[in-house]
Amino acid sequence: MPATAEAREGAAAFAARFSIETTKPTAAEIAAIAELVPPTTEVYITAVPTLAADELVSAAGGLRRAGLEPVVHIAARRLPSARALDDLLDRLAGEAAVRRLLVIGGDVDAAGPFADALAVIQKGRLAERGFAEIGIGAYPEGHPRIPPGRLEGALDEKIAAATAQGLKVHIVSQFSFSGERIVAWLRQLRACGIQLPVKVGMAGPTSVPALIRFARRCGVSASLRGLMSGAATALIGHVGPDRIVAELSAAGGLGDIAAHYFSFGGAIETARYACDAAHGTHGARRAMAHPQ
Repeated sequence: MPATAEAREGAAAFAARFSIETTKPTAAEIAAIAELVPPTTEVYITAVPTLAADELVSAAGGLRRAGLEPVVHIAARRLPSARALDDLLDRLAGEAAVRRLLVIGGDVDAAGPFADALAVIQKGRLAERGFAEIGIGAYPEGHPRIPPGRLEGALDEKIAAATAQGLKVHIVSQFSFSGERIVAWLRQLRACGIQLPVKVGMAGPTSVPALIRFARRCGVSASLRGLMSGAATALIGHVGPDRIVAELSAAGGLGDIAAHYFSFGGAIETARYACDAAHGTHGARRAMAHPQ
């Protein structure tokens, strides 16, 4: 059924605030993104082992100079030493004027003294260094290596440790292909008394084979079956999270939530999709490109 005008307006309203996530953005990509998105849009830089500290600081500084808000992932278990953390944080704050971080564990064995994100929050002296806000990862479909009960307890511990330092806190969720599952998870989060802003992870426009590959790599298996059931009609071209945006905007009562797009199909294409969704034009363009 075609979406009503009211539904389209609701989806656009939800999508009006968004952030995007990218890996190793080049100067050309940063310039192109800055041309597309509103000033001060948050652009998260993913922690990957092939991204050296110099490259990370340079990319964050490039985003800042372009008028965007860099949010740098700090992967606890990838840090080889406390000195490495201190040096990285000092450079991000001093050279790139980074004020926001996403602190995660990192799905690898610990390379140094930091076993999890909580350890970085407790020992990184983040507020003292000038950081104002951190994001904490969460998992609507659970985590392949962490029991559900431990996930919930760890989330509470990280929130408490950050707020005790005077840091603002938001939650960034792993991407999912099931709007229903995301809504249920958000309702449970709110029922537990956690009213923090949530950036809802969704895969930006990406080919179905690529989505399947990333879903398996990231442990998002529960909603992968739902994606596969509709994949036959979408194997050509890129698929965006239109349905999830529509479900979230229609749900109501979910608190402060915003769209957070993973740029598996490329940062520029993701930025373009995010802007189209915010203006309510993406669905119309799809209908013109794929008439029924």
